[in-house]
Amino acid sequence: MKPEKIGFIGLGLIGGSIAKTIHRIYPDITLAAYDTDTETLSMAAEEQVVSVACREVTKEFSSCQYIFLCAPVQRNLGFLEKIADVMGDGCILTDVGSVKASIHQEIAGTSLAPQFIGGHPMAGSEKSGYQNATPYLLENAYYILTPSPEVESGKAAEFQEFIRSLGAIPIVLDYTEHDFVTASISHLPHILASSLVNLVKGLDNREEIMKRVAAGGFRDITRIASSSPVMWQQICLENQTQILKLLEAFIASLEQTKAEIASLDEGRLFDFFQSAKDYRDSLPLTGSGPIPKIHELYCDMVDEAGGIAALATILGTNQISIKNIGIIHNREFEEGVLHIEFYEENALKDAIALLRKYHYTVYER
Repeated sequence: MKPEKIGFIGLGLIGGSIAKTIHRIYPDITLAAYDTDTETLSMAAEEQVVSVACREVTKEFSSCQYIFLCAPVQRNLGFLEKIADVMGDGCILTDVGSVKASIHQEIAGTSLAPQFIGGHPMAGSEKSGYQNATPYLLENAYYILTPSPEVESGKAAEFQEFIRSLGAIPIVLDYTEHDFVTASISHLPHILASSLVNLVKGLDNREEIMKRVAAGGFRDITRIASSSPVMWQQICLENQTQILKLLEAFIASLEQTKAEIASLDEGRLFDFFQSAKDYRDSLPLTGSGPIPKIHELYCDMVDEAGGIAALATILGTNQISIKNIGIIHNREFEEGVLHIEFYEENALKDAIALLRKYHYTVYER
């Protein structure tokens, strides 16, 4: 059964994207939202994504069938008491945090337990805020659900189908399993990326030559280090046990690799890189897994005035929007001098055909 009204506590990248997705697919559903940032609320109202912009968590939320908690992990916990006071009996409360243990443990044994279904859309960006939210962020993305044991099976199935209707792929897990899985494939990589960036920053010279010549490999592996520091600070605080367990395992693995390099063991070193390559190549890079697909191309470009402007004009006059564009100075692992990203796969396909029509040399990954 389609809900008539849905509430949002927080309209950042994830909350805003879910709201925009619901508005795109179900424009007749009333969306009510609260956010501490009044500019965000005004923007959502101006775009007519949100019908009711709230300055407080009030009884406006009591008529909602679903309420999405989309604030940072620790802040979500602070809203539970307010929500319990205004939530209707038949309402389902969900969240979008990437750590589930803390909120499940906080809710266990309370009146909210029969109404809570934890949620974690496996989608996102290094960008944050409502201004970067898109109505297609959930498209073919895994969306992990962790229902409380007290939730009626019918209610859980109904919510699961609603998530599926938004274009996502729901997966039901126990919350402890969820936290270990996400610590492995999401939290640990972010910590490693940030650690590597800070290491290079500390080793760089005054002229910052490392920053200047950083190649595609460094940029790719550290891209996620540009994510919100507040969000990752809170994730480390909330998922400390699982993260420390994985860090210990990673440090042991790194020590083993260090020993193999020191011993000049050719066979083990080859196996190390081959095993990693085989597993990495087997990952589902279709946008439906934890690694989102990037819609990008590389293009050769003659170094002449107006070259980039001419290319952008060709794409723009054909209604193809560019998400990001940049010149690749260090092409150690890249082909083409110009890197262009697009918002959608269809835009990428159209751009490739169009640029080749105009005799540009285009490289696809």
